[in-house]
Amino acid sequence: MSRVTYHRTRQCACAPALPGYPQQVPSFDFADHFRRSPADRGPDLMTIDGTDRFLLDEAPHVHGDALRQPGEVAVVDDRYGVLTLGLLSLHGADGIRVVQDSLTSERALGAAAGTFGRRGFTHPRSLEDAFRNVRLVLLRLPKSNDRLDEIARAVARWAAPDVVLLCGGVNKHMTLSQNDVLRRYFGDVTASRGRGKSRLLVAQDPLAAAAARAAVTAPWPRRVHLDELGMTIVAHGGVFAGASLDLGTRVLLEAMDDAVPSARTAVDLGSGNGVIAVELARRRPAIRVIATDVTSTAVDSTTATAEANGVADRVRVLRSDAGDEIDSGSAQLALCNPPFHEGTTVSTDAAEAMFRNAATILQAGGELWCVWNSHLRYRPVLERLVGPTRQVVRTAKFTVTASVARG
Repeated sequence: MSRVTYHRTRQCACAPALPGYPQQVPSFDFADHFRRSPADRGPDLMTIDGTDRFLLDEAPHVHGDALRQPGEVAVVDDRYGVLTLGLLSLHGADGIRVVQDSLTSERALGAAAGTFGRRGFTHPRSLEDAFRNVRLVLLRLPKSNDRLDEIARAVARWAAPDVVLLCGGVNKHMTLSQNDVLRRYFGDVTASRGRGKSRLLVAQDPLAAAAARAAVTAPWPRRVHLDELGMTIVAHGGVFAGASLDLGTRVLLEAMDDAVPSARTAVDLGSGNGVIAVELARRRPAIRVIATDVTSTAVDSTTATAEANGVADRVRVLRSDAGDEIDSGSAQLALCNPPFHEGTTVSTDAAEAMFRNAATILQAGGELWCVWNSHLRYRPVLERLVGPTRQVVRTAKFTVTASVARG
């Protein structure tokens, strides 16, 4: 395979032709490509951005022969299914292995594939299954360098020796530290020139020396013993708070003993690394806890934290979107430290979805105990979506509230 050479630049311009390759593939109307008949001219059915287009344009140039062989391509964190469906339809790939941390992204891909009648991809459960012997990996750069580290380690460890890891991101969210992460595991890391608002990183030559291979096998997931709680936290790359105790979670834990002491079943909405669910199970030996999160990294982290602390028999972990798969009226207590970022965007949508679902999950008179950054002013929202809400604790930064479900 010929090596792809990119030139580092801070100037954002149209991408030039790559050395040794033809000119850029012209920009395409992705939604128009997938419309099944001239009569189907409704609004675009998928969200497409410049980074997705850039990745799809360059994929055949960096490793075109991998696209022609079934099962040799993987896609990571395809937000809406554009990358996967584009590889299938534009480049003829087949047997694509798709790793999507977010359940909402996985559902979006499934829905789009059904709409356009596309097949040819799978969702491997483990990173080993996802990357074993693949030769081309397309990755949307994550916000978390820990997530990038875990993915890059896995690709370097299990992929074919001639693998190319093609990473794309929006310029304003990219940093040189991402290059540094990739260089831990790949001998050659180069950056493209900017195209529009996007840029690519190309990682090749996974380090093959014995010492490097040994390093690649560690350290995910990370395990940290927290003396403050006497708890071992286990965290995969990118999970909220990592292997540490989030400040808001600490405030909620300090107040949690007063949260519906008679509760037999509790739900942790947005479990992250599992600290809230596991600590509740440790403090209340008779309670059953359902921990739920939308990401695979959080589900795996919560599961491992529960196992590390001897409460896995009483902590059931589910991957769902804001608890949308939990039965109505199935709990007397819900706990929540909701996110207020969606990737790099500030958003309260996830929190409001958790509040709405908590109102359904709780029995009448059950309570949602929630910790939130005080500037977000969630109390009126909780009153509207769940029920009467009282302030339990307020610190300089955080507020803990208890909302009584109307039923």
